[in-house]
Parts: sequence; C-alpha cells; structure tokens
Amino acid sequence: MTQPDVPSVVSLAVAGNIATVTLNRPQARNALNTQLCVELHVALREIGARTDIHVLLIRANGPVFCAGADLKERKLMDEDQIRARRIKAFALYAALENLPMPVIAVIQGPAVGSGCEIASACDFIVASDLASFRYPEARWGTVGATQRLPRIVGRRMAKELMFTGREVSAQEAKSIGLVNQVLPHAEFERYVEALAHEIASAPTHAIRSAKRTLDKGADDSRAGALAHEILAIEDNLTEGTWRAGMTSFA
Repeated sequence: MTQPDVPSVVSLAVAGNIATVTLNRPQARNALNTQLCVELHVALREIGARTDIHVLLIRANGPVFCAGADLKERKLMDEDQIRARRIKAFALYAALENLPMPVIAVIQGPAVGSGCEIASACDFIVASDLASFRYPEARWGTVGATQRLPRIVGRRMAKELMFTGREVSAQEAKSIGLVNQVLPHAEFERYVEALAHEIASAPTHAIRSAKRTLDKGADDSRAGALAHEILAIEDNLTEGTWRAGMTSFA
C-alpha cells in the first residue's frame, strides 16, 4: 500500500466471510493523515471487489478510535495541499458508503471529527461504554461533518453538537440515534464477534440487496423507494436466492 520503507498504517484481515480493517496509527491516536486516507481507500477498493466477504468491520488499534484530522500534518500544508487532503478524505468516506456488503463501525474509544465521519459512513455503529464522540470542526475554525450528522441525529441535535463541540458519551450517542448498541467494555469483543458472524451467516445476495434498496430508497420519494424494492424483489427471484433462504429458515 505504501513505499517499502514506510510502515503501513492500515491492516486488513479476512477470516471466513468476515473482513476487518484496522486503523493502525496508535502512536498518533489514529489521526487521519494523507497516508491513512490513501491506505484505507486502497483496502476498501480491494474489499469491494470481493464476493466472498459478507461483512466488514472498521476498527482501530489502541485506546482511541480516531482523534480526527492529523493537525501536525496540516500545519505544514498550504491551502492547496489541505484541499487535496480533504478531497482524499471525502473520497474515502464515499468509498465506505458505497461498499456493497454491510459495514459496521466498531468504536472502542474516543472518535473525534474525521473519526466520527468514518464511523458515520458505515452502515451502523456499535460502541464500547468507553467510546465517545465529538464534532469540533467549527470550534477549530473549519468545516466538516455537516451532511451525515444531521441525517443521522436530526438537524437541531447536529447543530448543538457542532456549535458546542461537546463530548457525547456512548450512552447518549445511543439515545440520539448515533450509535446502535452500547456494551460494557469487558463484553464488547464477544458481542462484536457474535454480531459479525450472525450477519455473515445470512444469504449474502439478499443482504446486499437489502442494503442497496434501503440506501437508494432513503434518498428517493415514496413511490421511487417502492420501485427500488420491486426491482430488488425481481432480482431476488431471478437469482433464485429466495429458495435457499426459505430452505434455511425451514
């Protein structure tokens, strides 16, 4: 992914039908720099091309999920370089959203700024009770996270979190719909493993179809959304995957 003399900052592991991508800059609290942007994007392209992967976990090495943009790197950049780095980040978030299989953000500690964007670009978030979330962009004099956050928690809550930059605990994040499940830290890994296997065991074509139809329908009118589902049903019947699902259920 990088030059031979530069240590990789992303790891990709596949076990059965479950892939895990790990942010691996613990010494920098997994802050998002150019190298991390590029390596994550490369890993996601590889995963997106594989039909044997049924579910993807996005997680991080160390006690912090992601401390946001790498400000040390940014201080050395001019405006054009900052613009180019941020475009790389936008491309990364879009690549996450566009993956065909379910993608779960596994948050074990603080997620700040860009870390929240990575998590929000996944299909949903599960968190340890040690996790927290913070959107400090406006407080830092920049702009970010203004599109996904209000679509998840609503416009008014998004404005409060953005204007104050306050820290949101895992439990509060669940209460406002940012996080799906919160588990005690001691039970978290067992839960994540069981969740990944449960999703991976489902008919992969049907799960991918459900994800695609949900995403397309959410951005369409009610009639348009129904049309997406009808087309997905027809595709399911043509593929014949419903028979395997019925047999498994029975």
